[in-house]
Amino acid sequence: MIWLFERLILVLDARSKYLRSLILDQIALSRRGHLGSALSIMELVRVLYDNFLKYRSSDIWWEGRDRFILSKGHGCMALYAILADKGFFSKSHLQNFCGESSFLGGHPERNKVPGVEASTGSLGHGLSIGVGIALSLKIKNMSNKVVVLLGDGELNEGSIWEAFLSSSKHKLSNLLILIDYNKFQSAGPISEVLEMEPLKKKFQSFNLAVSEINGHDIQEITKTLTKKYSNYYGPHVIICHTIKGKGFKFAENNLEYHHKNNITDAELNEMTKAIK
Repeated sequence: MIWLFERLILVLDARSKYLRSLILDQIALSRRGHLGSALSIMELVRVLYDNFLKYRSSDIWWEGRDRFILSKGHGCMALYAILADKGFFSKSHLQNFCGESSFLGGHPERNKVPGVEASTGSLGHGLSIGVGIALSLKIKNMSNKVVVLLGDGELNEGSIWEAFLSSSKHKLSNLLILIDYNKFQSAGPISEVLEMEPLKKKFQSFNLAVSEINGHDIQEITKTLTKKYSNYYGPHVIICHTIKGKGFKFAENNLEYHHKNNITDAELNEMTKAIK
């Protein structure tokens, strides 16, 4: 399937704009962060926490919870936004993002940020963690789901493919793997750094169920997350076509905003206008 950039141009609804305002709260004082990487996954984490995952913000280690692992930890501003929105911690903490006394660092840390299941940021490890958790839950005959969100640049890591092999071997039907396929990584376009195509066929060769979706389309995300495969008992991989920097035109597909330092008042004002 050929995905055209035009297919991903959707008008953001009020909730997506609101969640982006919580990302802006995080950079208002810090004036830095992996902005583009957070914006490309905002709709994905929104649907996960609004419609799919089981959790209790008042009881973060509740045994019946589903597990979400943001393997591309540098996209954490999107995760912090939804966790604050869901009451895992006060929204007021967002304004101290990356501050000296803040628990909200540039990458999420378990046992430090309420609601974070795994410390991530060193790319290539989140899926292995997720496979281990999913296998443990399966052995215990527990029904909890495990969701891992990977970056496309992260697919360069060999440990990721070892984890895909293991997930297939152990038929981990409780494991859902989302790929943030925004076609860019820190060093440049995926097609130039290390081409991943044909990506869908790669996953299928591992005997994995694979879907492709518009990663900014709320209805499409929701429908695909709950999709069932007849006569298939293994992990489901969803290739989510997204736009890096989605929502702020000057940041979209702009590598300068992969990690942006010294964000100016003018830039912040322009972003604020875009979500009003």
